[in-house]
Amino acid sequence: MNDSRPLLSRVANSAYWLARYIERAENVSRCISVNSYAQLDLPLEPSQQWQPLVDTSGDSTEFAAHYGAATQANVIQFLTYDADNPSSVYSCLRAARENARSIRETISSSMWEQVNSLYLLIESQRTIPKFNWAADICRDVRLGCNLFQGISDATMTRGEAWHFLRLGRKLERADQTSRILDVKYFMLLPSAREVGTPYDDILWSAVLRSVSGFEMYRKKYGRISPKEIVEFLVLDKEFPRSVRFCAGCAGESLRAISGAPAGTYLFESERLLSHLRLELDGVSLASVIEGGLHEYLDALQTEVNAIHMSLQNDFVAKESHAKVASTLFKKHPCRTLSPHVYPKWYPVLDSDRPDGKRAA
Repeated sequence: MNDSRPLLSRVANSAYWLARYIERAENVSRCISVNSYAQLDLPLEPSQQWQPLVDTSGDSTEFAAHYGAATQANVIQFLTYDADNPSSVYSCLRAARENARSIRETISSSMWEQVNSLYLLIESQRTIPKFNWAADICRDVRLGCNLFQGISDATMTRGEAWHFLRLGRKLERADQTSRILDVKYFMLLPSAREVGTPYDDILWSAVLRSVSGFEMYRKKYGRISPKEIVEFLVLDKEFPRSVRFCAGCAGESLRAISGAPAGTYLFESERLLSHLRLELDGVSLASVIEGGLHEYLDALQTEVNAIHMSLQNDFVAKESHAKVASTLFKKHPCRTLSPHVYPKWYPVLDSDRPDGKRAA
């Protein structure tokens, strides 16, 4: 990249988290909307209908401690308005607004106005929650988040800040898709007796609608099939919310940020993300099912979390690189984030590839 000025770690971190929080708010809003409409067709107990949403967020323990039963009102309050829940829509939009405020000189004014409008929307509803209107409120939040993403793509130059936005959005999306598929695959189906029935189609359609993939799936596969849904949401290379597609986009942005030559790594996060991309490119649906879908998705989420932690260490944490930066900066000027200067390129190892072949 040929940026005239290197991006500060503070700005990179805020851009990254701004995108993650917006994406998370959009995902939670969509899942609540889908669940609200699906309950009209499914004769499920409230715990069976709403508990999976809490499980998807990963905050089941906190929810049980503060709310107890997974009723519709409790889950909507927890996932939409609860300020103590860091994954609620309100908390995500509040955090996104604060991150946007800290980098107003980097993002466009239209982006800031949209984030601020989203926050004011959820804040106005939070004072007097109306659970019967939850689907409508979540629809407005979802459309607002989509509008923010469109504005960011239409108004920002494709510099480091934009790539950090894209990196955060794609990693969050990959994580959310894998979580939704993992939880709903095992928890939404109430009984094996329902397999192959209209209820089964409704449940799997809800999974696809939870990632805005119902229409695109039907165009490609036609009939509802659990195995093909897994393939579509994990391994499809064209659907923008599949794990494979998100990993590919994240890898492109990380390579643009680092400027590392093809076939080399400058950061550990690049190595981890490249390994994930190669794994998704080479794995087959049969091997995923044979080894256990839950186990595969759990390992996938672990890899995404490892990439996130490595990104924080590579581009945000200063202590681990302060010493080398002071001595190597003059010899190896950093083109991206100071003071993270590395003395050499890290080659792609054969062991990094699942098939044992050397990367091109």
